[in-house]
Amino acid sequence: MAVLEIIQPGNPVLRKKAIRVMSFDNKLQKLVDDMVETLLDAPGVGLAAPQVEVSQRLIVVRLPDDEESREEYGKEAGKLYVVANPEIVKSSKAMVEGTEACLSIPGFYGTVDRHESVTVKGLDREGKPIRIKAKGWLARVFQHEIDHLDGQLYIDIAKEIWRARPEDEEETIAE
Repeated sequence: MAVLEIIQPGNPVLRKKAIRVMSFDNKLQKLVDDMVETLLDAPGVGLAAPQVEVSQRLIVVRLPDDEESREEYGKEAGKLYVVANPEIVKSSKAMVEGTEACLSIPGFYGTVDRHESVTVKGLDREGKPIRIKAKGWLARVFQHEIDHLDGQLYIDIAKEIWRARPEDEEETIAE
């Protein structure tokens, strides 16, 4: 496994619509492993393949697994999601404002409205169908990462963007 370079907005791959994953071969398995290692090294809670300069519809998501996170997120804390060709098939009408950051845009935060809950369907790393019902922060992370697959960054939809201050670093983990 390897830690991959996370690209920034100057790289055109971040703005392209990613192509569907068609093959679940050893090359894809290595990419998944490398993306997970990169996510944990960053550290972040979500990573889309375009962020590591691979224009494929693939995301990895993992909420923190510390004691506080286990209390707040329960069984979702520390659970790893690998989703190829993810699609949001259902979303709540209720919207929630929240703070987001991005591994591809270090040093900045933004206020973004997202659906409070979503249902995501896709394929796991072996190509088997999966369906995930997510709410709260997990739903926000899935929406943020799926946006990456369509070439959209949170700064495109943020109501407000600001430069990180030292106290912000303790409050938010990058997505």
